[in-house]
Formats: sequence, C-alpha cells, structure tokens
Amino acid sequence: MHLAIPNKKSSIAPSYSSRSSRFPALLRNRIKATSFCIFAIVALVYIFWKIAISNRAQFGRDPVVIVTVLDHGKLSNDYIEAIKENRIDYAKKHGYATFFPNISEYELNGAPSSWARVPAIRHALTQYDHCKFVWYLSHNSVIMNPTISVEEDIMEPLKLESLMLRNHPIVPPSSVIKTFQMLKGTNIDLVLTQDKTGLALGSFIIRRGCWAKFFLDTWFDPLYRSYNFQKAHVHALEHIAQWHPTILSKLAMIPQKILNSYIDPNLVSETGLYSDGDFVVELAGCDLTGRDCAREAWPYLKKTKSR
Repeated sequence: MHLAIPNKKSSIAPSYSSRSSRFPALLRNRIKATSFCIFAIVALVYIFWKIAISNRAQFGRDPVVIVTVLDHGKLSNDYIEAIKENRIDYAKKHGYATFFPNISEYELNGAPSSWARVPAIRHALTQYDHCKFVWYLSHNSVIMNPTISVEEDIMEPLKLESLMLRNHPIVPPSSVIKTFQMLKGTNIDLVLTQDKTGLALGSFIIRRGCWAKFFLDTWFDPLYRSYNFQKAHVHALEHIAQWHPTILSKLAMIPQKILNSYIDPNLVSETGLYSDGDFVVELAGCDLTGRDCAREAWPYLKKTKSR
C-alpha cells in the first residue's frame, strides 16, 4: 500500500515571506520614533519661546529701580515724605519702581552709615529681580527734570558712549589710573561721576547682573568697611576702581552735570555746577554739622511741584 507523500515545496514557507511580514512593523516603529522626535523638538521650541516672552515681559516692567536710603532717626517725617514723593512722581512718568529702605535695616558692624547704600542696592536687586538698572540716589538729592529718562538719555549704549569720559583720571586731577579708552556702551555696568575731589556717589547707576552682585560684594567687603578711609565708601571704591581691572573695565565716568549737579561752586567739577534744566541737584555736604538738608532742599522740592 502506497501512502501519498505531500509535496515538500507546499509544506515549507518561502524564505522571503517572514521578511516581508516584518517590514510594516519596522515602518511603524520608525514613524513612531520620528513623530516623538518632532514632538519633542516642537515642545522645546515652545518652552524656550514662552521663556523668552516671559523675560521680555518682565524686563518691560519697572526697568529701573530708584533706591534712596533714609535715616528715620535723623530726618524729619515731612522731609522723608517729600523726598519719597519726588522719586515716586518721577518714577510714575517713566514706569520705574522706587525703594526706600531704612538705614537701620542693615548691619554695618560699626562702619559709617554711608555704607548702607551698598547692601540697600543688593537688597533692591533681589527684590526687583526683573529690573534692568538700579539708580542709587542719596536723600540729599532732588530730581529736577522729570523729562530725562535713565534708559534712553543715559544708559542707551550709543548715548552712553557719547557721554563717557575716556582716558580720564579716576581720582582728579592726575591719578595714574584712568578710565579705559575703547569701552563700548553695551559693556558698561556701572555709571558714575566725579566732583572736584573724587568720585561723587550721591547718584550712580548699576546694571543688574552677575557682575553687579560681584561688584557690590567686593565693595562691601569687611576689609574695606573696617579700614579707616577718610571718606569711607567713597575712598574704598576709588581704591577698588584703580587696582581691580575687573571693576575698571565695566565702569563709565560721565560729566557730573548729567547725573548729579552741585550748588556749591567750591565742590563741583568743571562742568558740575547746577543750572535750570539739569536732571538732579545734590546738596553735597548738607548733612555736616551746622547745615540742614531739609531746609536747603525745600526750595528745590517746591520748584519741582510747581512744574
């Protein structure tokens, strides 16, 4: 009896059939992987776009913070309120913020009270972490021309370059160390002026950033605070600016009249005497014995209110 033997060719699947069955699965996996990559890229682009938009929105709000340290133990309430009003009225015109810390908020460890401006600026940088600039303005200064903008009329890079005093002695009249000659406005983080004897620190501007924090920490170092400088924080900064290129390379000196004119002709630089239309008048030395800052400031405060 003969049994039928099945055809071998019919019992063995062709070798190419298994390969062809894998192609759709591989294609699906590749499509999934590609889709995931595209989705991830789009998501990252969207996240970075949102961050950029958020940062622009933040920098558009309170771009400048005006800092004035007040000594409630020495200054009258009327004078304090008048000084605050002067800053607030100006700030409202330009969309700026104001910050009025009490000198007692800062531990100076026996150093002169004038040092309080340094931690006050650091405090403002922390509290207003979206600002572009901090403008420190002493309590014995009055904003006289509210039409002048810190951003556009002083800190705008091309404008700043036109104002900068290049190759200029840090300490007048003949300091060996001078301001750099080739600095660009975009690289400047500290803007200040000079009077007849040295740096005039009743009004100066700092750009917010890592350098500002480094600079303030350096300036407020206990070594400088405890050293018996004749003019405390002023002479400390003159020393730092002259012997630390990291500071000098970010510093711009501008004419005194731009940022803090004086009324005393014996104290001003060649261009620093106050005249009508100047941005700020500073009553330098009014807190010395025998003088009264409030009494000297009232005529200027009243003049700003009449405008």
